[in-house]
Amino acid sequence: MNLPTAQVSSQHLSSQARVVLRAEDVWKSYDDGAISVLKGVNFEAAEGQTVALCGPSGCGKSTLLHLFGGLDSPDRGRVSVNGIEVNRHRNLLRLLRHEVGFVFQLHNLIPDLTLEENCLIPTVAAGVGRRTAQARLNQLAERTGLSHRLGHRIQKLSGGERQRTALCRALMNQPKILLADEPTGSLDEHTSGAVFELLLDTVATEGVTLVMATHDRGLAKRCDRLLEMRDGRIHEPVSA
Repeated sequence: MNLPTAQVSSQHLSSQARVVLRAEDVWKSYDDGAISVLKGVNFEAAEGQTVALCGPSGCGKSTLLHLFGGLDSPDRGRVSVNGIEVNRHRNLLRLLRHEVGFVFQLHNLIPDLTLEENCLIPTVAAGVGRRTAQARLNQLAERTGLSHRLGHRIQKLSGGERQRTALCRALMNQPKILLADEPTGSLDEHTSGAVFELLLDTVATEGVTLVMATHDRGLAKRCDRLLEMRDGRIHEPVSA
């Protein structure tokens, strides 16, 4: 039973804040139960918050993000986005295309396509008109310093430029929730800091709720909340 975690998480939420992400007694294992990853996790994130999940590899950070993003399903428990249980929604892809953006450590961009083409893919899938999508991309590219690179193929971009491109792609459909899985983990210290500054500035400007899994506690302490994950559970928040 993991009731204390729920109590700890809730006390950090203002009574006026709207909860946009919630996990209730979530369990997840792999290999027919042989590998237990999440063990009764309770978690809440409020609208506009930035939340960092820290902990060793294998503690369940990425798995929790994948559940919120609809990339996997819990064995039991409930995972909700804006009050809608993710894996019970009739049209999961439609829900997530408009509600959630995802930034991965290794960016998951298509190397043979241009920066522009990569960023427009989510808008095509969501049925956004070309003119609207192009205007949105131009706005994000200017904000992230990528306007001069729109026509360049991904394989020609630096690591920092690729991660900034991944951030643009994740925000193309104007989601109000951004899930970031080690978004600076593959970058050097200088580039990591620059990308993280951009990430915080962008989510603040866009009014986005950010939940980020990271090993970098220096970056994590700059979020509104820093939570510790160990052995598949969320423990006492660490004071920033």
